[in-house]
Amino acid sequence: MKSLTPITVSLTFVLLLSSACAVSEPSPTVAPPPTKAEPTRTPQPTDIPGASLRLTILYDNTTEDSRLTVEWGFAALVEYSGHTVLFDTGLDGPSLLGNMEVLGVAPESIEAIVLSHEHGDHTGGLQDLLATGIHPQIYIPAAMAGKVTQAQREQYTIIEVSDPVEIVPGMFSTGEISGSVPEQGLVVKTTEGIVVITGCAHPGIVKMVERSSEIVDGEIALVVGGFHLGNHNSGQIDSIIADFRSMGVKQVTPTHCTGEEQIAQIAEAYGEDYIPGGAGQVIVIGDLAP
Repeated sequence: MKSLTPITVSLTFVLLLSSACAVSEPSPTVAPPPTKAEPTRTPQPTDIPGASLRLTILYDNTTEDSRLTVEWGFAALVEYSGHTVLFDTGLDGPSLLGNMEVLGVAPESIEAIVLSHEHGDHTGGLQDLLATGIHPQIYIPAAMAGKVTQAQREQYTIIEVSDPVEIVPGMFSTGEISGSVPEQGLVVKTTEGIVVITGCAHPGIVKMVERSSEIVDGEIALVVGGFHLGNHNSGQIDSIIADFRSMGVKQVTPTHCTGEEQIAQIAEAYGEDYIPGGAGQVIVIGDLAP
């Protein structure tokens, strides 16, 4: 597996990190966000339809595809029920756009961008992506609101997320979850159960999966993304695996910041229900056939 050692990222968000992207011109800008009543309304899980899902990891610090750029960071494309949502944007814009081109992902197909948290390895590709001319809705944790300029609010539709919010029918932000770094994840209702997607799980991966289960009823089909377990010993990993089992987590794809040894331990415990991560990995849940 082609991999990359993590780098230190001390960037604060965000929407257009001039330091992260080495851009000197003023940051682009954003349209006034919708009223808070709509983005923070309480979801109604019993009304959520199940659908098939295709998740493509666009950016990661490992890959099995030599055509793709490997860098520390994370981004995943979520195609669901006729909608396309990008979760995080990696560290570097040209690398993100290059991987998208190789994988046949057109920027204009993206309807919404969900940023998990403020760190540059999850937000650094945003500026170059928006520079392609797209105007998706951008969902950010409320803790990042102070990083957004008025100019950005006038150019783009930015939605500050505190409580769980519906991104498209059947797909929700978990809402901002408190922790060492406030963070939001995605929870998606599929025909096979819930899919939980995390950026780094700074608040705790178990906590984020528990929150997801409170938002959407159903079995947990898959947990995928960064689990942030690099400083956890084997006993702590065993405890997390036990928690996953007790919650009924059927399959796992730990990647990005999870830690190589920790991934190996989780993979051994889950056996055939472990799905490797890495840029270029495509995971399909349900039947995509018309």
